[in-house]
Amino acid sequence: MTKFINPGLMPTSRRNVLRGSLLAGAAAMTGVGAMAARRPQQPLRADAVSRNLHKASAEQTTDSTAKPADLSGYTRVKQELVAPPFAPEHEQVATGGPKIIEITMVTEERLMVVDEDTGASVWALTYNGSVPGPLIICHEGDMVELTLRNPADSMMEHNIDFHASTGALGGGGLTHVYPGEECVLRWKATKPGCFTYHCAPGGAMIPYHVTHGMNGAIMVLPRDGLKDAQGNPLRYDSIAYIGEQDYYLPMDENGDYKSYDAAGDDYADSLEAMRSLVPTHQVFNGAVGALTGENALKAKVGETVLMVHNSCNVDSRPHLIGGHGNYVWESSFTDTPLTGMETWFVRGGSAAAAMYTFEQPGVYAYVNHNLIIGAMLGGTAHFVVEGDWDNNLMEQVVAPRAFES
Repeated sequence: MTKFINPGLMPTSRRNVLRGSLLAGAAAMTGVGAMAARRPQQPLRADAVSRNLHKASAEQTTDSTAKPADLSGYTRVKQELVAPPFAPEHEQVATGGPKIIEITMVTEERLMVVDEDTGASVWALTYNGSVPGPLIICHEGDMVELTLRNPADSMMEHNIDFHASTGALGGGGLTHVYPGEECVLRWKATKPGCFTYHCAPGGAMIPYHVTHGMNGAIMVLPRDGLKDAQGNPLRYDSIAYIGEQDYYLPMDENGDYKSYDAAGDDYADSLEAMRSLVPTHQVFNGAVGALTGENALKAKVGETVLMVHNSCNVDSRPHLIGGHGNYVWESSFTDTPLTGMETWFVRGGSAAAAMYTFEQPGVYAYVNHNLIIGAMLGGTAHFVVEGDWDNNLMEQVVAPRAFES
Protein backbone atom coordinates (compact mmCIF):
# COMPACT_ATOMS: atom_id res chain seq x y z
CA MET A 1 0.00 0.00 0.00
CA THR A 2 1.33 3.46 -0.90
CA LYS A 3 1.79 5.65 2.16
CA PHE A 4 1.40 9.43 2.21
CA ILE A 5 2.64 12.22 4.45
CA ASN A 6 -0.74 13.86 3.90
CA PRO A 7 -3.22 11.61 2.04
CA GLY A 8 -3.46 12.71 -1.58
CA LEU A 9 -0.58 15.17 -1.40
CA MET A 10 2.75 13.38 -1.76
CA PRO A 11 4.29 9.93 -1.29
CA THR A 12 6.69 9.18 1.55
CA SER A 13 10.35 9.87 0.90
CA ARG A 14 13.27 11.23 2.91
CA ARG A 15 12.81 14.67 1.35
CA ASN A 16 9.05 14.75 1.91
CA VAL A 17 9.27 13.59 5.51
CA LEU A 18 11.57 16.54 6.10
CA ARG A 19 9.19 18.87 4.30
CA GLY A 20 6.31 17.68 6.43
CA SER A 21 8.13 18.62 9.61
CA LEU A 22 8.70 22.30 8.83
CA LEU A 23 7.53 24.78 11.46
CA ALA A 24 5.47 27.56 9.90
CA GLY A 25 7.33 30.83 9.90
CA ALA A 26 10.63 29.40 11.09
CA ALA A 27 12.45 31.48 8.49
CA ALA A 28 11.80 34.49 10.69
CA MET A 29 14.21 33.13 13.26
CA THR A 30 17.95 33.75 13.58
CA GLY A 31 19.85 32.95 10.40
CA VAL A 32 16.91 33.69 8.11
CA GLY A 33 19.02 33.81 4.98
CA ALA A 34 20.79 30.52 5.57
CA MET A 35 17.59 28.77 6.62
CA ALA A 36 15.70 29.97 3.56
CA ALA A 37 18.50 28.80 1.30
CA ARG A 38 18.48 25.22 2.57
CA ARG A 39 14.72 24.74 3.04
CA PRO A 40 12.27 23.62 0.34
CA GLN A 41 10.62 26.55 -1.41
CA GLN A 42 7.11 25.11 -1.01
CA PRO A 43 6.84 23.29 2.32
CA LEU A 44 3.96 20.92 2.85
CA ARG A 45 0.93 22.85 4.02
CA ALA A 46 -0.30 21.98 7.49
CA ASP A 47 -3.99 21.56 8.14
CA ALA A 48 -5.98 24.37 9.75
CA VAL A 49 -5.54 23.03 13.27
CA SER A 50 -1.76 22.87 12.86
CA ARG A 51 -1.61 26.36 11.39
CA ASN A 52 -3.57 27.82 14.28
CA LEU A 53 -1.53 25.88 16.83
CA HIS A 54 1.72 27.38 15.61
CA LYS A 55 0.82 30.65 13.91
CA ALA A 56 2.55 32.47 16.78
CA SER A 57 5.85 31.15 15.46
CA ALA A 58 5.38 33.11 12.24
CA GLU A 59 5.51 36.34 14.23
CA GLN A 60 8.49 35.33 16.31
CA THR A 61 11.88 36.96 15.73
CA THR A 62 15.15 37.26 17.58
CA ASP A 63 16.17 40.85 18.15
CA SER A 64 19.64 41.44 16.73
CA THR A 65 19.91 44.56 18.91
CA ALA A 66 19.50 42.63 22.17
CA LYS A 67 22.45 42.85 24.53
CA PRO A 68 24.64 39.75 24.90
CA ALA A 69 23.87 37.62 27.93
CA ASP A 70 25.85 38.58 31.02
CA LEU A 71 27.77 35.42 31.89
CA SER A 72 30.03 37.01 34.47
CA GLY A 73 30.10 35.00 37.67
CA TYR A 74 29.14 31.75 35.94
CA THR A 75 31.33 28.64 36.04
CA ARG A 76 31.17 26.14 33.19
CA VAL A 77 30.46 22.52 34.12
CA LYS A 78 30.00 19.60 31.73
CA GLN A 79 27.20 17.24 32.69
CA GLU A 80 27.55 13.68 31.42
CA LEU A 81 24.05 12.51 30.62
CA VAL A 82 23.18 8.88 31.33
CA ALA A 83 20.46 6.56 30.11
CA PRO A 84 17.26 6.22 32.13
CA PRO A 85 16.27 5.12 34.73
CA PHE A 86 19.47 6.66 36.11
CA ALA A 87 20.36 10.28 36.81
CA PRO A 88 23.55 12.23 36.11
CA GLU A 89 25.94 13.13 38.91
CA HIS A 90 24.81 16.32 40.62
CA GLU A 91 24.73 18.29 43.85
CA GLN A 92 21.49 18.31 45.83
CA VAL A 93 22.48 21.66 47.37
CA ALA A 94 24.35 24.00 45.06
CA THR A 95 27.84 25.05 46.07
CA GLY A 96 29.39 28.23 44.77
CA GLY A 97 27.78 30.57 42.28
CA PRO A 98 25.57 29.78 39.31
CA LYS A 99 26.87 27.46 36.62
CA ILE A 100 26.59 26.99 32.90
CA ILE A 101 25.63 23.33 32.58
CA GLU A 102 27.01 22.08 29.26
CA ILE A 103 25.18 19.09 27.80
CA THR A 104 25.14 17.36 24.43
CA MET A 105 22.24 15.44 22.97
CA VAL A 106 22.26 13.53 19.70
CA THR A 107 19.03 12.60 17.99
CA GLU A 108 18.73 8.96 17.01
CA GLU A 109 16.04 7.23 14.97
CA ARG A 110 16.11 3.55 15.88
CA LEU A 111 13.96 0.46 15.67
CA MET A 112 12.82 -0.59 19.15
CA VAL A 113 10.78 -3.56 20.34
CA VAL A 114 7.80 -2.36 22.37
CA ASP A 115 6.40 -5.75 23.38
CA GLU A 116 8.38 -8.96 22.95
CA ASP A 117 5.26 -11.11 23.41
CA THR A 118 3.44 -9.62 20.42
CA GLY A 119 6.42 -8.49 18.36
CA ALA A 120 5.16 -4.91 18.39
CA SER A 121 7.91 -2.49 17.40
CA VAL A 122 8.35 1.18 16.60
CA TRP A 123 10.86 3.33 14.80
CA ALA A 124 11.55 5.39 17.89
CA LEU A 125 12.65 9.01 17.60
CA THR A 126 14.98 9.63 20.51
CA TYR A 127 17.42 11.90 22.25
CA ASN A 128 20.63 9.96 22.92
CA GLY A 129 18.99 6.70 21.87
CA SER A 130 16.64 6.18 24.82
CA VAL A 131 12.93 6.49 25.60
CA PRO A 132 12.58 8.70 27.53
CA GLY A 133 15.46 11.01 26.72
CA PRO A 134 18.07 11.47 29.47
CA LEU A 135 17.28 13.31 32.69
CA ILE A 136 18.97 16.70 32.93
CA ILE A 137 19.60 18.24 36.35
CA CYS A 138 20.54 21.80 37.24
CA HIS A 139 19.78 24.39 39.93
CA GLU A 140 17.63 27.49 39.84
CA GLY A 141 19.71 30.32 38.40
CA ASP A 142 21.96 28.04 36.35
CA MET A 143 22.24 28.27 32.59
CA VAL A 144 21.64 25.16 30.50
CA GLU A 145 23.76 25.14 27.35
CA LEU A 146 22.70 22.39 24.97
CA THR A 147 24.48 21.24 21.86
CA LEU A 148 21.86 19.41 19.78
CA ARG A 149 23.11 17.26 16.91
CA ASN A 150 21.12 15.54 14.18
CA PRO A 151 23.26 12.91 12.41
CA ALA A 152 23.55 13.04 8.64
CA ASP A 153 21.87 9.65 8.22
CA SER A 154 18.66 10.77 9.97
CA MET A 155 15.40 10.81 8.04
CA MET A 156 13.88 13.81 9.80
CA GLU A 157 14.30 17.31 11.12
CA HIS A 158 14.35 17.56 14.93
CA ASN A 159 14.34 20.27 17.59
CA ILE A 160 13.63 20.60 21.32
CA ASP A 161 11.09 22.48 23.43
CA PHE A 162 12.04 22.87 27.11
CA HIS A 163 8.96 23.52 29.26
CA ALA A 164 11.31 24.88 31.94
CA SER A 165 12.61 27.67 29.70
CA THR A 166 11.32 31.11 28.70
CA GLY A 167 10.93 32.31 25.12
CA ALA A 168 11.04 31.08 21.50
CA LEU A 169 8.57 28.23 21.98
CA GLY A 170 10.68 26.82 24.79
CA GLY A 171 13.72 26.97 22.52
CA GLY A 172 11.87 24.99 19.87
CA GLY A 173 11.96 27.93 17.48
CA LEU A 174 15.75 28.20 17.72
CA THR A 175 16.79 24.55 17.55
CA HIS A 176 15.49 23.16 14.25
CA VAL A 177 18.27 20.95 12.91
CA TYR A 178 18.20 19.03 9.66
CA PRO A 179 20.23 15.84 9.16
CA GLY A 180 23.91 16.70 9.39
CA GLU A 181 23.33 19.88 11.40
CA GLU A 182 23.92 20.94 15.00
CA CYS A 183 22.95 23.98 17.03
CA VAL A 184 23.70 25.40 20.46
CA LEU A 185 20.99 26.81 22.73
CA ARG A 186 21.55 28.46 26.10
CA TRP A 187 18.73 29.31 28.50
CA LYS A 188 18.38 30.26 32.16
CA ALA A 189 16.60 27.97 34.61
CA THR A 190 14.42 30.42 36.54
CA LYS A 191 11.72 28.09 37.87
CA PRO A 192 12.50 25.15 40.19
CA GLY A 193 10.66 21.89 39.61
CA CYS A 194 10.49 18.95 37.24
CA PHE A 195 9.61 19.76 33.64
CA THR A 196 9.17 17.87 30.41
CA TYR A 197 11.02 18.53 27.17
CA HIS A 198 10.13 17.21 23.73
CA CYS A 199 10.59 17.52 20.00
CA ALA A 200 8.18 19.94 18.31
CA PRO A 201 8.96 20.31 14.60
CA GLY A 202 5.51 21.70 13.78
CA GLY A 203 2.00 20.61 12.86
CA ALA A 204 1.15 16.93 13.08
CA MET A 205 4.85 16.16 13.34
CA ILE A 206 4.70 17.33 16.97
CA PRO A 207 2.46 14.53 18.29
CA TYR A 208 4.09 12.13 15.83
CA HIS A 209 7.54 12.75 17.32
CA VAL A 210 6.28 12.80 20.91
CA THR A 211 4.36 9.53 20.53
CA HIS A 212 7.44 7.96 18.98
CA GLY A 213 9.47 8.60 22.14
CA MET A 214 11.07 11.99 21.61
CA ASN A 215 10.61 13.47 25.07
CA GLY A 216 12.26 13.53 28.48
CA ALA A 217 12.59 15.53 31.69
CA ILE A 218 14.75 18.17 33.32
CA MET A 219 14.86 18.71 37.08
CA VAL A 220 15.63 22.24 38.30
CA LEU A 221 16.52 22.00 41.99
CA PRO A 222 16.30 24.93 44.43
CA ARG A 223 19.82 26.17 45.15
CA ASP A 224 19.41 25.24 48.82
CA GLY A 225 17.88 21.85 48.03
CA LEU A 226 14.48 20.30 48.64
CA LYS A 227 12.61 21.17 51.84
CA ASP A 228 9.48 20.13 53.73
CA ALA A 229 6.67 22.46 54.80
CA GLN A 230 8.68 23.64 57.83
CA GLY A 231 11.76 24.38 55.77
CA ASN A 232 13.69 21.32 56.95
CA PRO A 233 16.04 19.85 54.34
CA LEU A 234 14.97 16.74 52.46
CA ARG A 235 17.64 14.53 50.90
CA TYR A 236 17.45 11.45 48.72
CA ASP A 237 19.86 8.57 48.29
CA SER A 238 19.05 7.87 44.66
CA ILE A 239 16.80 8.85 41.77
CA ALA A 240 14.52 6.58 39.76
CA TYR A 241 13.72 8.30 36.46
CA ILE A 242 10.54 6.98 34.87
CA GLY A 243 9.13 8.12 31.55
CA GLU A 244 5.57 7.20 30.62
CA GLN A 245 5.20 6.71 26.89
CA ASP A 246 1.99 6.29 24.92
CA TYR A 247 2.29 4.50 21.57
CA TYR A 248 -0.30 4.27 18.81
CA LEU A 249 1.03 1.41 16.72
CA PRO A 250 -0.73 0.70 13.42
CA MET A 251 -2.28 -2.73 12.83
CA ASP A 252 -3.21 -4.59 9.66
CA GLU A 253 -6.63 -6.01 8.81
CA ASN A 254 -5.85 -9.14 10.86
CA GLY A 255 -5.07 -7.16 14.00
CA ASP A 256 -1.32 -7.77 13.76
CA TYR A 257 1.13 -4.94 14.33
CA LYS A 258 2.65 -3.58 11.15
CA SER A 259 6.39 -3.30 10.60
CA TYR A 260 8.24 -0.68 8.60
CA ASP A 261 11.59 -0.42 6.89
CA ALA A 262 12.64 3.03 8.07
CA ALA A 263 11.77 5.92 10.35
CA GLY A 264 8.89 7.92 8.91
CA ASP A 265 7.46 5.10 6.82
CA ASP A 266 4.63 4.73 9.33
CA TYR A 267 3.65 8.42 9.25
CA ALA A 268 0.23 8.20 7.58
CA ASP A 269 -0.70 4.98 9.39
CA SER A 270 0.39 6.44 12.72
CA LEU A 271 -1.64 9.61 12.28
CA GLU A 272 -4.71 7.51 11.57
CA ALA A 273 -4.08 5.46 14.72
CA MET A 274 -3.36 8.57 16.81
CA ARG A 275 -6.69 10.16 15.92
CA SER A 276 -8.42 7.48 17.96
CA LEU A 277 -6.75 8.92 21.08
CA VAL A 278 -6.58 5.30 22.28
CA PRO A 279 -2.99 4.07 22.78
CA THR A 280 -2.07 0.50 21.94
CA HIS A 281 0.60 0.69 24.64
CA GLN A 282 1.29 3.03 27.55
CA VAL A 283 4.60 1.89 28.98
CA PHE A 284 7.35 2.96 31.32
CA ASN A 285 10.77 3.65 29.79
CA GLY A 286 9.99 2.69 26.25
CA ALA A 287 8.76 -0.89 26.35
CA VAL A 288 6.57 -3.37 28.18
CA GLY A 289 8.59 -4.76 31.11
CA ALA A 290 11.45 -2.29 30.69
CA LEU A 291 11.57 -1.81 34.48
CA THR A 292 10.59 -5.30 35.66
CA GLY A 293 12.36 -8.63 36.03
CA GLU A 294 16.10 -8.31 35.47
CA ASN A 295 15.59 -4.61 34.76
CA ALA A 296 13.69 -3.89 37.99
CA LEU A 297 14.73 -0.88 40.03
CA LYS A 298 16.81 -1.71 43.12
CA ALA A 299 16.72 -0.27 46.64
CA LYS A 300 17.32 -1.20 50.29
CA VAL A 301 15.26 -0.79 53.43
CA GLY A 302 15.98 2.68 54.79
CA GLU A 303 16.92 4.07 51.37
CA THR A 304 15.18 7.24 50.23
CA VAL A 305 14.38 7.31 46.52
CA LEU A 306 13.23 10.32 44.53
CA MET A 307 10.95 9.10 41.76
CA VAL A 308 10.93 11.53 38.82
CA HIS A 309 8.00 10.75 36.53
CA ASN A 310 7.73 12.33 33.08
CA SER A 311 4.54 12.12 31.03
CA CYS A 312 4.76 14.33 27.98
CA ASN A 313 1.43 13.54 26.33
CA VAL A 314 -1.05 11.83 28.68
CA ASP A 315 -2.25 12.20 32.26
CA SER A 316 -0.92 9.64 34.73
CA ARG A 317 -1.77 8.56 38.26
CA PRO A 318 1.32 6.95 39.80
CA HIS A 319 0.86 4.68 42.80
CA LEU A 320 3.55 2.70 44.63
CA ILE A 321 1.84 -0.54 45.70
CA GLY A 322 3.01 -1.25 49.23
CA GLY A 323 4.38 2.25 49.72
CA HIS A 324 3.46 5.91 49.46
CA GLY A 325 4.60 9.29 48.32
CA ASN A 326 6.05 10.64 51.56
CA TYR A 327 6.64 13.96 49.82
CA VAL A 328 5.21 14.78 46.41
CA TRP A 329 5.79 17.78 44.15
CA GLU A 330 3.22 17.70 41.38
CA SER A 331 4.39 21.10 40.17
CA SER A 332 6.99 23.57 41.44
CA PHE A 333 9.59 22.81 44.09
CA THR A 334 8.71 26.20 45.58
CA ASP A 335 5.30 24.79 46.50
CA THR A 336 4.84 23.02 49.82
CA PRO A 337 5.12 19.30 49.07
CA LEU A 338 2.08 17.09 49.42
CA THR A 339 2.60 14.44 52.10
CA GLY A 340 1.50 10.87 52.69
CA MET A 341 0.07 10.48 49.20
CA GLU A 342 -1.39 7.15 48.11
CA THR A 343 -1.68 8.20 44.47
CA TRP A 344 -0.51 11.42 42.84
CA PHE A 345 -1.16 13.13 39.55
CA VAL A 346 1.15 13.85 36.63
CA ARG A 347 -0.52 16.09 34.11
CA GLY A 348 0.05 15.32 30.46
CA GLY A 349 2.81 17.64 29.32
CA SER A 350 4.60 17.74 32.65
CA ALA A 351 6.86 15.90 35.06
CA ALA A 352 6.55 15.40 38.82
CA ALA A 353 8.64 14.11 41.71
CA ALA A 354 7.78 11.88 44.66
CA MET A 355 10.04 10.89 47.55
CA TYR A 356 9.71 7.67 49.54
CA THR A 357 11.83 5.90 52.15
CA PHE A 358 11.41 2.13 51.85
CA GLU A 359 10.51 0.44 55.15
CA GLN A 360 9.95 -3.18 54.14
CA PRO A 361 11.79 -5.59 51.83
CA GLY A 362 10.15 -7.21 48.84
CA VAL A 363 8.76 -6.25 45.45
CA TYR A 364 6.90 -2.97 45.11
CA ALA A 365 4.90 -2.33 41.94
CA TYR A 366 4.99 1.26 40.72
CA VAL A 367 1.97 1.59 38.45
CA ASN A 368 -0.28 3.96 36.63
CA HIS A 369 -3.35 3.42 38.80
CA ASN A 370 -5.63 3.56 35.86
CA LEU A 371 -5.23 -0.18 36.21
CA ILE A 372 -6.22 -0.87 32.63
CA ILE A 373 -3.06 0.99 31.67
CA GLY A 374 -1.01 -0.49 34.50
CA ALA A 375 -2.02 -4.12 33.95
CA MET A 376 -2.87 -4.30 30.25
CA LEU A 377 -0.99 -1.56 28.38
CA GLY A 378 2.40 -1.78 30.10
CA GLY A 379 2.34 0.97 32.72
CA THR A 380 4.14 -0.97 35.47
CA ALA A 381 7.62 -0.87 37.03
CA HIS A 382 9.05 -2.86 39.93
CA PHE A 383 11.26 -1.90 42.85
CA VAL A 384 13.08 -4.88 44.39
CA VAL A 385 14.00 -3.91 47.95
CA GLU A 386 16.47 -5.78 50.16
CA GLY A 387 16.44 -5.79 53.95
CA ASP A 388 14.82 -7.27 57.06
CA TRP A 389 11.08 -7.65 57.46
CA ASP A 390 9.39 -5.64 60.22
CA ASN A 391 6.38 -7.42 61.75
CA ASN A 392 5.46 -4.21 63.55
CA LEU A 393 4.45 -2.79 60.18
CA MET A 394 2.81 -5.93 58.77
CA GLU A 395 2.49 -9.55 59.83
CA GLN A 396 0.71 -12.56 58.37
CA VAL A 397 -1.08 -13.74 61.49
CA VAL A 398 -2.68 -16.78 59.84
CA ALA A 399 -1.66 -18.20 56.47
CA PRO A 400 -4.46 -18.97 53.98
CA ARG A 401 -6.38 -22.11 55.05
CA ALA A 402 -9.73 -23.73 54.50
CA PHE A 403 -12.57 -22.78 56.79
CA GLU A 404 -15.93 -24.26 57.65
CA SER A 405 -19.03 -22.24 56.96
